[in-house]
Amino acid sequence: MWPEWLTLRHDHGSHFIAEDFQQEIAFLGIKDSASYVREPQGNCIAERFVRILKENLLWVRSFRNVEELRLALLVFKETYNRKWRIGRHGYR
Repeated sequence: MWPEWLTLRHDHGSHFIAEDFQQEIAFLGIKDSASYVREPQGNCIAERFVRILKENLLWVRSFRNVEELRLALLVFKETYNRKWRIGRHGYR
């Protein structure tokens, strides 16, 4: 179902470490990748991306079905990765 390279990056919150959660992502074929202890910036980066996604796609468009949403997310991913000026690229 998921690509074999799919990895879930998360902090050490109790819900991510819970046995039920770990079993579920293993069942789905998703690799677990806990961030380093005392490095909250990993969570901050993920939360900022989710905010960008909401503000630029999810809150400004309506989708008729899941397939339309999936296609819009693919376009957003391509635009974000290729055209957005972000800090890690020196804002170029």
